Amino acid sequence: MEHKSHYSLVPKNYQHILSMAFAVKEINQNPQILPNLTLGVYIYDSYDNAQKTYQATLRLLSSVEKLFPNYVCNIQNDVIAVVGGLDAQISLYVATILDIYKTPQMVPPEALQYAGVVSLLLHFRWTWIGILIMDNDHGEKMSQTVIPLLSKKGICYSLIERIPKFSDITKLDGMIQQGVKIYENVMSTKANAFVVYGESFSMMFLRWLQYMPKLEAVRSKPKGVVWIMTAQMEFSSSAFQLHWDTEIMHGALSFSMHSADLPEFKSFIQKKNPFSTKEDGFISLFWQEAFSCVLPNMAMSDLPENICNGTEDLKSLPESLFEMKMTGHSYSSYNAMYAIAHALHALSSFKHKHKAMAKRRGGMIYNQGFWQLHYFLRGISFNNSAGDLVSFDQNGIVTTGFDVINWIAFPNKSFFRVKVGKVDHLAPPDEVLTINKEVITWHSWFNQVQPLSICSDSCHPGFSKKVKEGEPFCCYDCIPCPEGRISTEYDKNECFRCQDKYYPNKGQDFCIPKIISFLTYEEPLGISLASLALIFSLNTVLILGAFMRNHNTPIVKANNRSLTYMLLISLLLCFISALLFIGKPGKVTCLLRQTAFGIIFSVAVSSVLAKTIMVVLAFIATKPGSKMRKWVGKKLTNSIVASCSLIQVGICTLWLTMAPPFPDVDIISVTEEIILQCNEGSVTMFYCVLGYMGFLALIRFTTAFLARKLPNSFNEAKFITFSMLVFCSVWLSFVPAYLSSKGKYMVAVEIFSILASGAGLLGCIFSPKCYIIVFRPDLNIRAHLIRQK
Repeated sequence: MEHKSHYSLVPKNYQHILSMAFAVKEINQNPQILPNLTLGVYIYDSYDNAQKTYQATLRLLSSVEKLFPNYVCNIQNDVIAVVGGLDAQISLYVATILDIYKTPQMVPPEALQYAGVVSLLLHFRWTWIGILIMDNDHGEKMSQTVIPLLSKKGICYSLIERIPKFSDITKLDGMIQQGVKIYENVMSTKANAFVVYGESFSMMFLRWLQYMPKLEAVRSKPKGVVWIMTAQMEFSSSAFQLHWDTEIMHGALSFSMHSADLPEFKSFIQKKNPFSTKEDGFISLFWQEAFSCVLPNMAMSDLPENICNGTEDLKSLPESLFEMKMTGHSYSSYNAMYAIAHALHALSSFKHKHKAMAKRRGGMIYNQGFWQLHYFLRGISFNNSAGDLVSFDQNGIVTTGFDVINWIAFPNKSFFRVKVGKVDHLAPPDEVLTINKEVITWHSWFNQVQPLSICSDSCHPGFSKKVKEGEPFCCYDCIPCPEGRISTEYDKNECFRCQDKYYPNKGQDFCIPKIISFLTYEEPLGISLASLALIFSLNTVLILGAFMRNHNTPIVKANNRSLTYMLLISLLLCFISALLFIGKPGKVTCLLRQTAFGIIFSVAVSSVLAKTIMVVLAFIATKPGSKMRKWVGKKLTNSIVASCSLIQVGICTLWLTMAPPFPDVDIISVTEEIILQCNEGSVTMFYCVLGYMGFLALIRFTTAFLARKLPNSFNEAKFITFSMLVFCSVWLSFVPAYLSSKGKYMVAVEIFSILASGAGLLGCIFSPKCYIIVFRPDLNIRAHLIRQK
């Protein structure tokens, strides 16, 4: 290992140098890798400067002390691969030149890391975040890549701040002012989670950020935040930050290239000493920076300085300055060296095989350039000494995942890293991140409760989000779901309707199965109506029986026996037809319900109409010389009943032909019910049936009214008039009641109307006659009728 020149060193970064040296040592001692070849490394300091980085890169391409690019005279010291700098910008400077020479490069999987960051935010439901990025092209590229991913997953950012990079002492005041601005914005925003895309200097800036209130007057009160740092960052310190507080990093989460503990690496580090190592050009500067001492050969005799004696213990250094355990970056450097060695071994084997074949065939093989190492590096796979699988895909991107690290800071300015999760590149997209949040230590500000980082509180089930005008979509109000809609999860953008067979509960957060509803014989309403129908039917049968037993009595004869029997039978059938409306609707019952009721009721109304007309004609016919005598008789009454009924039969036949009723399901009318009903097919025809019955009732009522002053012995008209009042009142009330009812109650209204109107006819017309037949048979004589006349 060789170093050309240096002036400064970040102590924390020295471990990366040691990890490469340790890997080279293991490779050279392993006879299974690169036998008869010795692997070496050149390490140059970039000075975090583009000019010096370009100069160092060009020097790597030369094999002599002086800089002569493209001039190689000693292939034994030729450079075959380059591991870039810690910072992305430095690696870009190196890659710009090395790309011309097709020198192999290791590329960290940025896309996987971004997916891990988004998954982490979603896992903790942090949807309102802050973003800190480097103030360079890499920071801008990161923001342009990540922000669309965040938006796609419903995550918004409250601010994007650019981390300044200290490069000139003359710009210190401006940097302080920018730091104060960032501090104010971070502390004043409602966001508690901040994604930091940075590098080594970014960590130094974060540690510096907590001291802003001491440098300038700030208005914002301090608060705890959760830093979510990308893998490029490490907990590092400059020498002047050695005694700074580490509290700001307590509870932070960071992504780190997967690492494993290598016990032999600790032993390798502990043996390091500036007096025993000649090849390491960095150890002297590191030792002086880390222990704040001066090596004897660098001490100035006239100043009382702290002299390094070589007995200083690396384990005594705070972890913010130097770690004994291999970090993720050092582990990546270690794996990079092994990847190069394995690829070089494969290339050497390939060349040896083809040289032997060419020699046997008498041909020649040209010297193949080491740029072909890139071909073997792609797709390489091996297990390192820790047992971890290291592999590259066909694009040369390392397929290793990331560890999620929780940082725990202590009052003595030390810290501890706890692995709490991982990002697996082989997992499905929705399972990229696995994390154990139970072992995470949060910032003391949050009292060990998982922090919230949201713009608006979560909308509970039963509510939906309404974005505030002029605000990002993560800032919203929660509004109740509209009637008939639900939301079953938190933070739903829209409410949705239940399926047809379900309806929302009162809280509108889940769906309840609808109850199948129809008028049954098992429920009280159905039992009551069925009982009434049977009672009225029984009364009708009893009245019919009484009339038939008293068939030849004057009162029965005087009331036209055939019409009376026809009326009673039609009323009996009306009461029985009401039972068709009770029970589960079927095809047959739907066809018979309205048509049977309409025809039977028309017969009943026609019979009453015929009785009324006969009363009037009979009285007129008794006058001397009346020509109406020839019209009085059964022929007229039968014609009236038949003609009036046949018109209703024609209407019903037309109805059944054009649009017959059918069983139907109504899921709309009543929210909580699925109504099994008979669809009338044609509402117009239904009201035509009712209208025709109303027309007959009107004629009957008019006729009865005109006959109200006839002598009592002939006069049924008074009773018929009263029955018509009942009939008309019932059916006039039926229309609004029917239209305002739904489900089984609509059916109940029609049944009640049928029973009430039929009972009105039965009671008003036959009650007086039954009273005489049963209780006053002495009045049921011809003499009484003549006396009345």
